[in-house]
Amino acid sequence: MAYLNYIVLALLLFFLMKRVLTIKGVNNITTKELKKELNNKNKQFVDVRTNGEFRGNHIKGFKNIPLHQLAQVAGKDLSKEKEVIVICQSGMRSQRASKVLKKLGFKNITNVKGGMSAWY
Repeated sequence: MAYLNYIVLALLLFFLMKRVLTIKGVNNITTKELKKELNNKNKQFVDVRTNGEFRGNHIKGFKNIPLHQLAQVAGKDLSKEKEVIVICQSGMRSQRASKVLKKLGFKNITNVKGGMSAWY
């Protein structure tokens, strides 16, 4: 019985680590580093929070594309030639969005660690 508990615990840890670990080929920046990038016209800024969250508070220059719509609109709303900087509330949805963008063929993707919760 104890052996089964170890297997369940190991599987749980594996899945948690897989969700938290960085994605190969995706850069990560802090909100402090983001502030230095906001005026760069060669970059695209995407907020993947819901429309309501975005309306409540957002960073000027970010385009709101909710995570659940990203796969459908990324190809027409974003350029694969420019870097895409992705933010959400805590950094988890933007990490998932980074995976979506990678699968769609985007090469230069940056996730904002800590998301809007870390924005000051």
